[in-house]
Amino acid sequence: MKLLIVTQAVDTEDPVLGFFVRWIGEFAKHVERIEVICLREGEHDLPVNVRVHSLGKIEGSRQKAVGSRIRYTFRFLSLVWRLRHNYDAVLVHMNEEYILIAGWLWKLLGKRVYLWRNHYAGSWLTDSAAAFCTKVFCTSKHSYTARYTKTVLMPVGVDTERFYTDARIVREPHSILFLSRMSPSKRPEMLIDALAELAREGQIFTASFVGSPLPRDEAYYEGLKEKVRSLSLADHISFYPGIPNSQTPYLYRTHEIFVNASPSGMLDKTLFEAAACGCRVLAASKDFADIVGGEASFSDVHELAELLGPTLVGRAAGRQTKFVEYNSLTALAERLFATLTAV
Repeated sequence: MKLLIVTQAVDTEDPVLGFFVRWIGEFAKHVERIEVICLREGEHDLPVNVRVHSLGKIEGSRQKAVGSRIRYTFRFLSLVWRLRHNYDAVLVHMNEEYILIAGWLWKLLGKRVYLWRNHYAGSWLTDSAAAFCTKVFCTSKHSYTARYTKTVLMPVGVDTERFYTDARIVREPHSILFLSRMSPSKRPEMLIDALAELAREGQIFTASFVGSPLPRDEAYYEGLKEKVRSLSLADHISFYPGIPNSQTPYLYRTHEIFVNASPSGMLDKTLFEAAACGCRVLAASKDFADIVGGEASFSDVHELAELLGPTLVGRAAGRQTKFVEYNSLTALAERLFATLTAV
């Protein structure tokens, strides 16, 4: 089988999408060759049967000019056509826009199209893109795309070769980690408000908020920092910029508790990475609650504060790893290609 993958970035140093380089490497074990079209190419070390084609976006550029988007569109369609003999099927990662641009061409070429999209939000554009697809993949039954009859639920895809517990690394007592892109959809303010309740109760803790905002969310991010100052939590809470996915295992291993406040429908991969590294995970996702039980889930600030209270005073970390194996990258690749080849 020959596969075309379309994604935003192929860069191990990307704080959000760095993990996808390992996904491509794992996928390459199952196919003859992979062609990758990405908006931006950075650092990577991929197998010899993988070729990467960049549309040429420069890191840090905001890509607001209509002219730039038109150029990217024509480059994309040109590559789709030029590489047409080098792939049998197409896997589009997250961005439905690529299918809306090239779906008609893939249909004319007789290529099977698959979309990976896991998010609680969607629209008629998502529906239009899905109409071109043979199958749609997601990990959450609360994802917008879970509604389609053609959707297949997939493992999350944790690289267990890198994410595992390491007894040599000492965890900081009463430490909490929030690792995510800093955006309203990730709801970091829920944790800040819960920590304010704990501080009023005299609880001892430190919290690290690790992640950077998109340009459109910079004001929101500054507002989070101001909120921490106004609540007199600056001695407890620290903010750090986003880091490459390759550096996150150390963060998980040095913190006792990992908090994820993303709504149901996203099922962030960080939940499973943290658990694999031995963190005690608390999450707002109903999917996560279905997997590990309701004792680790919350729906509002007060519930999160109540969960953190007993956790901070001595509840051991590292008891949520039983579901990691099913959600490993190996399990994902095997299930994905079983579906792609079942034609």
